[in-house]
Amino acid sequence: MQLLTQRNQNPLSKPAASILVFEILNYRLLSLYRYQGKNKGLIHDVTKMLATLKGKRGDHRAFRLAENLCMNLILSMREFFYVKRDGKGPTDFTETLNRITVTTLAIIIKTRGVAEVEHLLYLQTMLEQILATSQHAWSEKTLRYFPSILRDALAGRMDKRGLAIQAWQQAETTVINQCTQLLATSADPTYVMTYINHSFPQHRQYLCAGAWILMYGHPESINSLHLGRVLREFSPEEVTANIYTMVDVLLHHFNLELQRGRSLQDLMIKACANLAFFIWTHELLPLDILLLALIDRDDDPHALRIVINILDSKELQQRVKLYLMNRGPPEHWLFSGTFKRAELQKALGNHLSWKERYPTFFDDIAARLLPVIPLIIYRLIENDAIDAADRVLQVYSTFLHYYPLNFTFVRDILAYFYGHLPGKLILRILNVLDVKKIPISESFPQHINSSSASICPPLDYFATLLLGLVNHVIPPLNNSSKNGQVGETSNSSVRAPHNKAQVTSQAGAIAPEGQKPFYQIQDPGTYTQLILETAVIEILSLPVSASQIVSSLVQIVVHIQPTLVQSSNGLNPTGVGQSSVLPTSPSGGSTDSLGATRTPSVSGLSNSNFVWRSGYTCQQLSCLLIQACGLLLAQLPQEFHIQLYMEAARVIKESWWLTDGKRSVGELESAVCYALLDPTWAQDNTSTAIGNVVALLHAFFSNLPLEWLEGTHLIIKHLKPVTSIAGLRIAFRIMGPLLPRLANAHTLFSKILSVLLNVMADVFGRNSQPSAPIEASEIADIIDFLHHIVHYEGQGGPVQPSSKPRAEVLALIGRAAETLRPDVQHLLTHLKADVNSSIYAATHPKFVQNTN
Repeated sequence: MQLLTQRNQNPLSKPAASILVFEILNYRLLSLYRYQGKNKGLIHDVTKMLATLKGKRGDHRAFRLAENLCMNLILSMREFFYVKRDGKGPTDFTETLNRITVTTLAIIIKTRGVAEVEHLLYLQTMLEQILATSQHAWSEKTLRYFPSILRDALAGRMDKRGLAIQAWQQAETTVINQCTQLLATSADPTYVMTYINHSFPQHRQYLCAGAWILMYGHPESINSLHLGRVLREFSPEEVTANIYTMVDVLLHHFNLELQRGRSLQDLMIKACANLAFFIWTHELLPLDILLLALIDRDDDPHALRIVINILDSKELQQRVKLYLMNRGPPEHWLFSGTFKRAELQKALGNHLSWKERYPTFFDDIAARLLPVIPLIIYRLIENDAIDAADRVLQVYSTFLHYYPLNFTFVRDILAYFYGHLPGKLILRILNVLDVKKIPISESFPQHINSSSASICPPLDYFATLLLGLVNHVIPPLNNSSKNGQVGETSNSSVRAPHNKAQVTSQAGAIAPEGQKPFYQIQDPGTYTQLILETAVIEILSLPVSASQIVSSLVQIVVHIQPTLVQSSNGLNPTGVGQSSVLPTSPSGGSTDSLGATRTPSVSGLSNSNFVWRSGYTCQQLSCLLIQACGLLLAQLPQEFHIQLYMEAARVIKESWWLTDGKRSVGELESAVCYALLDPTWAQDNTSTAIGNVVALLHAFFSNLPLEWLEGTHLIIKHLKPVTSIAGLRIAFRIMGPLLPRLANAHTLFSKILSVLLNVMADVFGRNSQPSAPIEASEIADIIDFLHHIVHYEGQGGPVQPSSKPRAEVLALIGRAAETLRPDVQHLLTHLKADVNSSIYAATHPKFVQNTN
């Protein structure tokens, strides 16, 4: 966009050219920009143009097109973004865009988390920039669904609507007098220019409110010609301010009339008649902004009723019907016919088509509602208006097929309100999608339409979902290992974040990513994302609890190797390198592992031809399925994460040998070393329940955004009490790999480190009673790990010769050491905040200064 402006400044300075560019960007190229990751840059470019247009008189159509484009761009964001490139001062957004940005932030943070430390630190500054020029405060019903980090930041914000009504009451007499002179049917035409040139700005914002009061149920009493002329000469942002003010006055007047004993039904009829004057009869105000203004006053019980009346109106539904007829199929690139242009007046109405007589290609009053209707659905659900939301979705589901972000809308709304949506509404939400074009599981429809809603789908269903992720989302192992011997498994199977994953071209898989034009998958953008997000939608739509789903997925992971081996042997009994049964007891070579302690293949998971369908060996596929499961769980709401921590802790604690008091320390040490073999690099098909669960947790952690790592300490909470060195090693094995990632998130690093030190105190505390006597030397490797990791965090990356721990970490370790046995304390002496025993404390300015 910026490049286009630089190269073609003169053509783009003409209204016709800029309007055409905005139309094409909004209704044709939006998906391409998102596909290429350029939508953030486009937001900043369009915002600069908005900043110049919003105060300019008369340029309403170009402004509304740019504003609507920004709405779609903001709602298209799936990760945290900066509202200003330089990060300083208030945003250049309009009032409407500022409000939508806050809603989008709530959706992003709640459904996808905040990935970076810098983003968390910037959040408060960003909110200050957004709200610097906004007077809006969100209702309690809306805030209760906001993520806590955003809700807390907005909690103290004062609702200034009462002050706005007081200002209106003070100005009402003057405003009504001016409006009477301007809008009476016999008004002097010359007064129009007098009003435009000489009225005060603080009075102009009440023009529509004054007109509302004057017409009250009798719109024919208003001189619409004069009102239209004045509104056209206003700047676009003045029109927006008029709409927001009119809505506040409308609702205030509505409540006053109710207190006087007027009928609610009669008042609603008059209110709708007045609005019809503005939006249908004379088409003076933009409908999308009016609807957004009304839903932002959802704490008034009548605001959403008015919205529903507008959406139910025959006038709007007729507009939508004409839009669908003229537009052709949603996949416009498959439509070979000539595009049928709508007449400007019919497409946009008087207000937006006034001076600019250029025909519309794609722009339309109905098209402007595409980003608005999803926001209305959110607000209805927040206010428990489930039946109304269901009806709106039923009426507008076909229309929403044209919404370029409909897939993202479905995925995000299911995640945002997870646990609060009735099954009937979930089915209605799914109807927004064209299911025939989405790679849903074959059995998914029967599971969501089942009369036995409480019955969890069989494990085969979940295993098939995971196999789809292995084939299309998880980065493939290198080609030499595929279909090779078990011993050839490569250690280079890196767990990449899902947004950087590449599609694999395997047996039964579709064409690689590079062969698919972007427009074939407009939303979510790539086939990799489509497969992953479709799996997420399926999981979120199932009519069973999060605990049942997580339990099924963990069950598959725990038993995956024996199941795959039986599957492989059923097809190829002489398969190279495959044993018939996999040991799951601590000692792979002991006689115990040959008997009843083996983990059999799990019931409910048929020995389907998973191995053959994947093209991998059993061991490779089991590792990739574990990675896929971790990736899938990381995309789900935090309710699933809590259940995962509980279920993983249960599986670990139920391992018989972990609590077997008859075993010696040496046997337990051998057992835990075996159990924690990472199945992603083990060479001999060994498998343990604990090893698989720990690998699942690592795959899960590696795909979690930083903010959601705040809850990872719950796994240790559920593992307690830890009374053996085996339990201690498991705790460090689970949480240890997290700490390097938190090197720059100091608060979270200290929190996780404190959790691990508390587990050490459970086993080696002054008053602890371990299940068997343990020498301090047994954990020398754990002490080495602590030494290295605190230096890593102090450096903010790989350890250098000059690296030193931070003072706060030394103090934390020092406090924790006071609770440990003297012989263990001695091992941590060099990491304490004592200048007499620690070289790091002795050379740290903070501690040296305190001793002087």
